[in-house]
Amino acid sequence: MLAKVTSCAVVGLEGALVEVEVDVANGQPSFSVVGLPDAAVQEARERVRSAIRNSGAMFPYNKRVVVNLAPADLRKEGPAYDLPIALGVLMASGQVASETNGALVVGELSLDGSVRHTNGILPMVSVARQRGLGQAYVPQPDAAEAALVDRLQVFPVTTLASLADHFNGVAALSTYQIKLPPKSLEIDYPVDMADVKGQEHVKRALEVASAGSHNVLQVGPPGSGKTLLARAVPSILPQMSIEEALEVTKIYSVSGLLSTDTPLIQQRPYRSPHHTISHAGLVGGGRWPRPGEISLAHRGVLFLDELPEFGKRVLEVLRQPLEDKVVTISRASGTLTFPANFILISAMNPCPCGYYGDALRPCTCSPNMVSRYHQRISGPLLDRMDIYVQVPRVEYEKLSDERRGEPSAAIRERVQAARERQARRFRGQRLLTNGEMGPAEVRDYCQVDEAGHALLRSAMRQLNLSARGYHRVLKLARTIADLAGQERISVAHLAEAIQYRPRALQL
Repeated sequence: MLAKVTSCAVVGLEGALVEVEVDVANGQPSFSVVGLPDAAVQEARERVRSAIRNSGAMFPYNKRVVVNLAPADLRKEGPAYDLPIALGVLMASGQVASETNGALVVGELSLDGSVRHTNGILPMVSVARQRGLGQAYVPQPDAAEAALVDRLQVFPVTTLASLADHFNGVAALSTYQIKLPPKSLEIDYPVDMADVKGQEHVKRALEVASAGSHNVLQVGPPGSGKTLLARAVPSILPQMSIEEALEVTKIYSVSGLLSTDTPLIQQRPYRSPHHTISHAGLVGGGRWPRPGEISLAHRGVLFLDELPEFGKRVLEVLRQPLEDKVVTISRASGTLTFPANFILISAMNPCPCGYYGDALRPCTCSPNMVSRYHQRISGPLLDRMDIYVQVPRVEYEKLSDERRGEPSAAIRERVQAARERQARRFRGQRLLTNGEMGPAEVRDYCQVDEAGHALLRSAMRQLNLSARGYHRVLKLARTIADLAGQERISVAHLAEAIQYRPRALQL
């Protein structure tokens, strides 16, 4: 007897429907799984046998059981096929009477028949809804995540026995109703800009970066507040829209980092990998490619502390994602693209000892040591930094001042207003912020007058700006004008943008 159950695979960040075909027939007793399964799928045979037996049903030991995962040319990985295989065996052996009617079934089985958490539920149910399926049977811990998809009946499954009873009409499963928090829910940020003493010019630079999604390089001695400033940036970013939140949630779901307590990620990501991270850990990869840190920081902040300490190859692979906002990973089996639209905030010391140019503590590094230290960051990568800002030592008077600085909430209001201006400007396009503009958009939205052209001409000559640097100055000036609520880019906006440009450090 033949039974068919619809399940799903995850390819990159997208789901791909898989038809689980189970044939139970007379012949030499065996249990085989075909259709390019990996080791975890092959091991499903033992889990399915034990789960069926411990759920009070009978496994057809004296029959020839063949499971085909179609399409056969799509690689299958992970334990998500346990539940559909077990259900197919019960249907093919006559122990479950009704058909699934094309409903999606996913889940990992324990040996006692209970259903466990499975990664990647959100992209699975998303593609199921797109393909016209109206029901999804998912592990009970993942029901809240699956219910994020509209117009889809989600049935939480706790055990294989309860699923069999549901299809046999013995005891129907209840659908899950998600309860999303209100949009106005205030997020508790671990660091507020008011906690940072002094550094007003750095805060202004980070405000501009947040308003237009621009990349930042902070340079300063140890203990000047570079890390604390970076940690405060998420608190001045506007809350994510539901579309952005679903994008980020899908990435974390596939990566296995989504908490069952918070099925929808509402706070913008903040990722801070250590400088010993590998190339694959940063951009993604592996035999079965998975998102790296730059994709986990999508729509949020990626903070690279001690930038020159990162491996040269690791830093160079950032160049393409910083420009294209996506990362493409190619393997012999195919090519996958992960989103990587993040704000890069990096920090470095001015020299190996950290005190080059410090007014109070002398530097112990030779000029050659300082030069080699700076050369760890290539010119092309430095050219992709929109904002270069010095973070000096904080004076005692500012540290001991009991008055709090401007809170993040006030800065966030200005950033939100600037982002709304950009949203109106880019309505109907895929762009969200000024930092994403290409040459065509720069030409259309970043026009300057004669005085502005004269200033830019002088800046290009004195700072040796590349074509990319020229466009980045214009995009930065566009953001500064948006923060000021002005439609035209003035000389003042251009002057502020130019003074943020990275410069070759003087030795």
